[in-house]
Amino acid sequence: MTSLLKSYSPFASVPPRRFEGILATVVVVLTAGTSLIHCWMNTIGVMMSIKMNALHLGTLMAITYLLYPAFPASPRHRPSITDWLFSGLSLGTAAYVLGSYDRILSSNMVLTSLDYAVAITICVLLVEASRRSIGMPLTILSLAFLAYARFGRYFPGLFAHRGFNWDRILLRMVFTDEGIYGTTLSVSATYVFMFILFGSFLAATHTSELFNDLALALAGKFRGGPAKVSVIASALMGTISGSAQANVATTGAFTIPLMKRIGYPDFFAGAVEASASTGGILMPPIMGATAFIMSSFLGVPYSVIMLAGFAPAILYFLGIFFMVDLQAKKQGMKGLAPEEVPSLRKTMKERGHMLLPLAFIMYMLVSGYTPLFSAMAGLIAIIVLSSFRKTTRMRWKDVIGALDDGAKSAAPVAVSCAIVGFIVGSVGMTGLGQVVALNIMEFSGGHLWVALVLAMVASLILGMGLPSTACYIVVATIAVPAMLSMGVPPLAAHFFAFYYGTMSGIVPPVALTSFTAAGLSGGKPSKVAVVGLGLASSGLILPFFFVYNPVLLGIEFSVGRFIYLFLLAALGIFALSTSFIGTWFSKMSIVERAAFFILGVLLVDPVGTVRLAAIGGFVVLAVVHYLLSRKRNAPAGVAAAG
Repeated sequence: MTSLLKSYSPFASVPPRRFEGILATVVVVLTAGTSLIHCWMNTIGVMMSIKMNALHLGTLMAITYLLYPAFPASPRHRPSITDWLFSGLSLGTAAYVLGSYDRILSSNMVLTSLDYAVAITICVLLVEASRRSIGMPLTILSLAFLAYARFGRYFPGLFAHRGFNWDRILLRMVFTDEGIYGTTLSVSATYVFMFILFGSFLAATHTSELFNDLALALAGKFRGGPAKVSVIASALMGTISGSAQANVATTGAFTIPLMKRIGYPDFFAGAVEASASTGGILMPPIMGATAFIMSSFLGVPYSVIMLAGFAPAILYFLGIFFMVDLQAKKQGMKGLAPEEVPSLRKTMKERGHMLLPLAFIMYMLVSGYTPLFSAMAGLIAIIVLSSFRKTTRMRWKDVIGALDDGAKSAAPVAVSCAIVGFIVGSVGMTGLGQVVALNIMEFSGGHLWVALVLAMVASLILGMGLPSTACYIVVATIAVPAMLSMGVPPLAAHFFAFYYGTMSGIVPPVALTSFTAAGLSGGKPSKVAVVGLGLASSGLILPFFFVYNPVLLGIEFSVGRFIYLFLLAALGIFALSTSFIGTWFSKMSIVERAAFFILGVLLVDPVGTVRLAAIGGFVVLAVVHYLLSRKRNAPAGVAAAG
C-alpha cells in the first residue's frame, strides 16, 4: 500500500503530494521520526497529557502542510515557501507549549500577550490544516461553534447564552484539556496513532494481498463470487484500515473489474465496494479509530468496545452478502473459473502466518492488556512473524516505509480530532448538549423511537462531509445526552452515534465513499450512491435493533438470548435484503417487496408479541412467495393446466 493511498483524504480539496529525490528523503525523516517519537511517548516516555498532545499535533500539522497543497494551482511535487513556513510554525508553537506550560500552570492560568499570540497562531494553523486535509464541512462547522461560544447572546430562545470573550475562549481552547488538546486529541496521540502504525506495518508485509487471495479462495467459485470476495476482503481489510476510502482503493481496484467481468452493472459493482468498505470501519479491532475515543468517553476498557462491535459488524456484512447473492441469482450469474481461484491451502501456507498478529493483538486486548501495550506487542509480532517467509519478510526499507505511512495516515486523523475540540469545548462552555437533549425529548413526546429517529436524522445531516471519527464526536456531544436521558444504555447510545456517523459517508447527496468507488467502477456517482445506500440499509436499521436489544452489544449478556436475538436480526436483515433486490425464489411483485420490508422493520420492535407475529408473518409470506414462484417458474403449458 503506497503512502499516497494511505494518506489520501477524499475530504481534502486537493490530493496529497508525492515527493521524489532529496525532498522525499527530508519528508521521510520527518514522518518516520514522528512515528518513532510516538513510539517513545507511548512506551518509556513520561509526559504531561497536554504537552504530549501539543507535540502530537505540532508534528502532524507540520506533515500536513508539506503533504497537502493549499490550492489546486499550488505546486504538486514540492511544498511552497508558505507551506514550509506553516510547517515550521507548527513545530515552533508545539515547542512553545512544551516549554511554557509549566509557567502557565504556576501562574494560575494567567496568560501573557505572547501566550495569547501563540494561542491565536495555533488556532489559525489548525483551521488551515483542517481545510487542506479534511475539507470545508468540518472546518466551517467547528468555526460555527466557536462563533456560537462568542456571540451566544444573539441566538434565539433556548439557544441563547451570555457569550464569552475571546480571552476566555482562547484560554479554554488552547491551554486546557477541554479544547483542542482535550480527550479526543489524547486518544489520537496514543491509541489511534499506535493502531494506525500497526496497520501500516501489516500493510508493508502485503497482508492486503493475503486478504484478497483468502477472500477469492473462500468465495470466488460461488455465484456472484467477485461481489462476495469484495464483501469478505473489505471486512478483512477493515481489521487493519481505519479509512473507508483507503479500503475502496485497496480492494476495489481488484474486485470491481472482476464484478463487472461476470456481469454486474458498473454502478452495482461500485455500490458493493462502497457499502462493504464502509462496513470496514465498523469491524474490530480498529473500527476506524472511533472505538478508542468511545472507550475514553465511556470510561470502559477498550476490549469492551471491541467485543461489543463484533455482532453488529457481522450482521452488517451479512446484509450485503445476502443482497449480492440475491442479485447474482436474479441475473443468473456463476462464479469464477476454477483456475482463477487460488488454493486456500497454498494461500494459508505462504501468507497465513500474517493473520497471527491480528489474532495476537485481539488476545492481548481481551486478556486485559492495555491498547498501547497490545499495539507495541503487535508491532513486534509483525516484524518477527514476517521473517518466517521470504514473501512477507520486512527489510529496513519496509520498516522505514511503514513508519512513514503511519505518520502520513495519522495526520488527517489528528487534525480532525484537534479541530473538533472547538466543538467539544464550545458545547461544554455553553451547555448546548443539554439544550439539544431537552429539545429532542420535547419533540419526541417521551417516545424513544421518535427520539431515535430525530437523533438519526441529526447524525446523518451533521455527518455529511465529515470523517466518521469527527462525526461520531459531534453526535456523541450533541445527541447522545438525549438518548441517555431516555434510559438508553450508554454503550448502546454511543454505538448508535458511531453507526450513523459511519453511514453518513454513504448517504446521498454527499456519499464520499460511493463517489470514490464510482471513480473505479465507471458508474454514475449518483446511482452508485443510491444503490450503495440500499446495500448498506442493514446499517441504518441495526442501531435501532441494538438499542432495543442491547444484549447484542454484550449488555446483560446471556448466551441463549444473544443467539435468539442475533438470528432474529439476521432474519430481519434477510427480509430487508429480499425487499431491496426484489427476488428470492423468483422475482417479487411490488406487494411482496413491501410486505417483506414491513416484516423486516417489525422484527426490530422490542415488544415480544410483535416480534413473534412478525416471525409468523415471515413464515407465511415465505410459503406464499414460494408457491407463487413455482407457478411463475413453471412452463407455460403446465401453468395453464394448473
